[in-house]
Amino acid sequence: MFNKFIAAILPYFPKKFIWIFSRPYISGETIEDAMRVSKDLNSRKIKVTLDVLGEFIKSLEEAEENKKEYLHLIDVVHQSGVDGNFSCKPTSFGLLIDKNLCYSHIREIVAKAASYNNFIRIDMEDSPCTDLEIELFRKLKNEFPDNVGLVLQAYLRRTYKDIENMLDINSENSPVNYRLCKGIYVEPETVAYKKYEEINQHYLENLDLIFRNKIYVGIATHDKFLVEAAYKLIEKYNVPKNKYEFQMLYGVTPKLRESIVNEGHTMRVYVPFGKQWFGYSTRRLKENPKMASHIIKAIFFKG
Repeated sequence: MFNKFIAAILPYFPKKFIWIFSRPYISGETIEDAMRVSKDLNSRKIKVTLDVLGEFIKSLEEAEENKKEYLHLIDVVHQSGVDGNFSCKPTSFGLLIDKNLCYSHIREIVAKAASYNNFIRIDMEDSPCTDLEIELFRKLKNEFPDNVGLVLQAYLRRTYKDIENMLDINSENSPVNYRLCKGIYVEPETVAYKKYEEINQHYLENLDLIFRNKIYVGIATHDKFLVEAAYKLIEKYNVPKNKYEFQMLYGVTPKLRESIVNEGHTMRVYVPFGKQWFGYSTRRLKENPKMASHIIKAIFFKG
């Protein structure tokens, strides 16, 4: 209860206090920060996916600026030699304002990435966005079969059916590419599973379905139980190492991450950056109130 109380009031504190929590999980505010962190991760045999923070924008001018920033980022990554791809939140490009303009912006970004033989991941946001983002992904997958993927959230009750419904765009020559995560948005119980055991059960059911259909998957989890269960499924279906990867957030469970790399599995770390870090940070805090105690310790014991 104490952690939840602190998590609820911290967003109203000055930003410098929130930055104490945020700094370990965000590479910084600039592209230069993101490149520094990405190169360090690459040096440890870890790939990256880069995300410019900012979502649920209020104007189409913001959408245009976000598009330009991604186009510039793709050029910088290519020139720097960083081993990484990109993650995009459609609401950053006006999904809930003008879905056609959003598609146009993201298509331009995917085309830019494709010109470098790179890849864009369409992030999945809260449930009002799910159908819109699947529709967006389908259109882009049709034109850029090898350069675009989608995030799936295992806690959504609909996800298993969504995977089945998208089997029509999966093929041996051009498999669908998913990131499977637990899910991060606060959803009603009618929409999402709530209990830890339930979410894990459905995560593994979804992963089993993905492996059975030879779909490429980013196994995105910091849960040791799920990592070990994924190992068993990989062995069960004899999945080649070039048909899956593990994924984690920057700054989270580094020891577990290192153990996965040492086992010889591909690892990709989600590296967020940008001036809009505050919203990302406070949302993460609400998702995991236990982090509040770390903030309090940082304030009082580390100045």
